[in-house]
Amino acid sequence: MHSKAIILLLVLVSSESQSILDESFLTSPKYHTYDELTNLFKKLETEHPEIVKLHSVGRSVRNRELWALEINANVANRTLMTPMFKYVANMHGDEAVGRQLMIYLAQFLIYNYGKDERVTRLVNTTDIYLMPSMNPDGFENSQEGLCESKPGYIGRENSNHKDLNRDFPDQFDPVRTGTILSGRQPETIAIMTWIISRPFVLSGNLHGGAVVASYPFDDSSSSHECCHESKSPDDAIFKKLALTYAQAHPIMRGGRACLPDTFNQGITNGAFWYEVRGGMQDFNYVHSNCFEVTFELSCCKFPRAKTLPSEWGKNKEALLNFMEAVHWGVKGVVRDGRGEPVLDADVVVKEVAHNVSTSNRGEFWRLLLPGKYTMFATAYGFEPSDEVSVTVEEGKTTVQNFTLKRALPSKGNKSSLEGAAQWFWGH
Repeated sequence: MHSKAIILLLVLVSSESQSILDESFLTSPKYHTYDELTNLFKKLETEHPEIVKLHSVGRSVRNRELWALEINANVANRTLMTPMFKYVANMHGDEAVGRQLMIYLAQFLIYNYGKDERVTRLVNTTDIYLMPSMNPDGFENSQEGLCESKPGYIGRENSNHKDLNRDFPDQFDPVRTGTILSGRQPETIAIMTWIISRPFVLSGNLHGGAVVASYPFDDSSSSHECCHESKSPDDAIFKKLALTYAQAHPIMRGGRACLPDTFNQGITNGAFWYEVRGGMQDFNYVHSNCFEVTFELSCCKFPRAKTLPSEWGKNKEALLNFMEAVHWGVKGVVRDGRGEPVLDADVVVKEVAHNVSTSNRGEFWRLLLPGKYTMFATAYGFEPSDEVSVTVEEGKTTVQNFTLKRALPSKGNKSSLEGAAQWFWGH
């Protein structure tokens, strides 16, 4: 009898330890207007100031704020080496599912922090930014229930009738690359500035009109309309990141949600699907340290609100899995001989021809698949660090710090960034 009582007690304790998730936000499904979104995010910040901070990244053509909600256990001062993650939705204003999912995700993380182990760990270890709408003007001009864009792309485009996902500098287009800010839309300039000025590590860009995970590059030097892969140096990990989302989504992983389009395992190289010039996804990778993957979430761009709980159910696990991927690979700090952080040092992985640079606190994060890599750090005015062999394990973060010595004046600059460039061009 005594042993049975102990077993019963253990069962009860185990049951209680498995938290019941708070998803009360699903009770009355609706799309939040711009004003409702603003009021909700301000309320969340007021009620949970220890883990929530509301930022305005910029303003739209019609002077609406581009809100980004930061969620982290230390929003007042990000802890050293805590990686920054972002989701950006609704850059096409009539693609509304991702916008509402970001509102749901914000509430889910906040309401379940301190109650659910997974959510608590994610918020404690990750500096999360959620932007429900990059194009609030377009959303306000869109119509619930329309599965395709309005005539003249009203709603899809911003108030200046520009497609924001064709407005970024493009590595394969000299016209777009030649002028970084000149002639670009206010929403684009705001997001570009945000991306470049913050050390984001990983990002998801949420769209609609298909169901697939699309990874870089979106464009190519050959200018084919479709059906030719344009691989980035990090093609292997981009595929893994795309699969991380797609395989957790019960519809996306099948690759046949919106026939006649089909996608093997629910993922595609962007340019293979169709080429996009001036896209945000490639801008992140080429012009910052951030890796971005695009997620198309629904065949219908602006489905009725009654479908939103179902969309949340399909995407919740995928959204969480992808955020957790920000911890893959290697992170560390680059310091000088006095222990001071080195800003804008390049961290080189010899096996991958794409460097990341350090933050103003000397931090770096390098997303990598499991395996062995040779790494070193280099910076202007410093000798390159010694090369080190680094092992990356599945589901773990490897910490690797570097110390740089000041270069002797007689050696000029060849020991720093020039040396890294020469190494790459010579291999």
